[in-house]
Amino acid sequence: MRNSIKVERAKKNITQAELARLIKVSRQTINAMELGKYVPSTILALRLAHVFEVEVSEIFILEDSDF
Repeated sequence: MRNSIKVERAKKNITQAELARLIKVSRQTINAMELGKYVPSTILALRLAHVFEVEVSEIFILEDSDF
């Protein structure tokens, strides 16, 4: 699964640490998500969507290999 967390962060001009604080996770979790090493829970994905003011499907993109 691809994601656009880094892009969305850039649009809002916030650091990984700031985003982590907003969604109540560690900066390392944000980094792992951006690198595709961690797939967030539904609640975490919804928190991200809320912060970025977009739909979850605009942040997380399923790829053929995910099926």
